[in-house]
Amino acid sequence: MENIKFNVLKKSPLFYNIAEKDLEIMLNCLSVQEKTYPKNTFIFNDGDNVSTVGIVLRGSVHIIKEDFWGNRRIISQIGISDIFAETFSCAQVEKIPVSIVTNEKTEIMLIDYKRIINTCSSSCLFHSYLIQNMLKIIANKNILLTQKIEHITQRTTREKLISYLSAQAKISNHHTFTIPFNRQELADYLSVDRSAMSSELSKLQKEGLLKFECNTFKFIGSL
Repeated sequence: MENIKFNVLKKSPLFYNIAEKDLEIMLNCLSVQEKTYPKNTFIFNDGDNVSTVGIVLRGSVHIIKEDFWGNRRIISQIGISDIFAETFSCAQVEKIPVSIVTNEKTEIMLIDYKRIINTCSSSCLFHSYLIQNMLKIIANKNILLTQKIEHITQRTTREKLISYLSAQAKISNHHTFTIPFNRQELADYLSVDRSAMSSELSKLQKEGLLKFECNTFKFIGSL
């Protein structure tokens, strides 16, 4: 295995507490598959039946929801070392309610969910760690979803922006921070109109609350 991929997998929450010497043996036991997708390629579509967990090795993907007319909302962004589709695989839903699309050229690793939670014929000791890690991942995803609900249920575009940006500043523990979205992606994530959002950002800057350039922001004032 390439050193780059190996280092990425070591950082994945799925393989937390797994010894490095056991990782390659584990991957052989799990019968993993690696695939590369161009930008804007659908890995899974709304309505698919999904039984695998994906890990991003290079690039990034968006979990999206599209309405009947093709209007898109970003549910979340999945970056390097992160996993996706674990909730749907665990719940064994017949049709997933979202789509998963690449945000750039992306390489992923796919693992059959059942191989993660079921002990193999060799009775590998690492399966107990994998199960514990998977439960923690799903719990943390639920927490993140709760945080997003807090942002998008704010009454105005301004309040949604402040809620989201404040949370990102707390995560970085600094007044200056970088978000994982461009303007259109941020508007999709917050379920707001891009023009209205840009207008509110300009107002916040004129009021002396924050400065921004591209996707880097800095809080310089207080509400």
